[in-house]
Amino acid sequence: MSEEKQNPVSSDGISEYAPKGSPKAKLMTFAAVCHALPFLLWIGVMLLADMMHLLPSDEVSESGEAVAHIISNAGMYAVRTVLCVVAVCVLRPWRWYPALQKKNVLPAVIMGLVIFLLWVGFETQFIKNLAPGLAELYEKYCVFPFGKLRDLTEFTDKPPPYAPSVCGWPLALTRLLGSAFVIAVIEEFFWRGYLLRTAKTPDFLDLDIGYYNPKIFLIVALIFGFQHTEFAAGIITGLVYGYFYLITRDIWAVAIAHITTNLALGVYVLCTGYWWFW
Repeated sequence: MSEEKQNPVSSDGISEYAPKGSPKAKLMTFAAVCHALPFLLWIGVMLLADMMHLLPSDEVSESGEAVAHIISNAGMYAVRTVLCVVAVCVLRPWRWYPALQKKNVLPAVIMGLVIFLLWVGFETQFIKNLAPGLAELYEKYCVFPFGKLRDLTEFTDKPPPYAPSVCGWPLALTRLLGSAFVIAVIEEFFWRGYLLRTAKTPDFLDLDIGYYNPKIFLIVALIFGFQHTEFAAGIITGLVYGYFYLITRDIWAVAIAHITTNLALGVYVLCTGYWWFW
């Protein structure tokens, strides 16, 4: 009887969790670390840098001079990129997934480009000229801060940290490549590969990679969306990426879609100077 209590069976016919300390429980914990640690490292490094006042700020000393900082924003992004590349290569979360299916590559690239157009479309000069009311409505209620237009003065008064004129092309390109090929891949293994299933059971590897729970699916998409300034586009992106993952059962395909979106967005930013998307 006690064993049944430790291993209740869900409506999906799987064990909710393995006994604590069992080989299976240890495997699930290890797999969870491999999926989540690179993403948590990506966020944690920047939070730690802020807490330790390593990054530039508007603080001034008693003498009226700007408070010195250890590293630039672009430099810290490069540090995060390198650390997370090492972490994800060591942990190899892809070991629990089948290889990329070639038939999914083209649909993934097309989907990634469509999401990119969604992300920037309402804030392009074309839409602002064609439908200024719609563009303003989008910017007020689909972008943070909610109910206000973007404050672009921080981007127009002086070059932003990631502008090549400020940080140099090597760091600007590192920002581009890091956002496309590092964080995009890390996020897919975390959001789609891990969170969609571990929200159901800590023994998430027991669940098929195509497992679908409407409530969990929606919650994960909402959380994914609200971590972005462009939260409405982010929510739609989370839903689209999630659906693509479920129908293809191919983690690499959705990673390619995410890479395509971020790469196109980065190139767009560098070409147009619309730094607020970075």
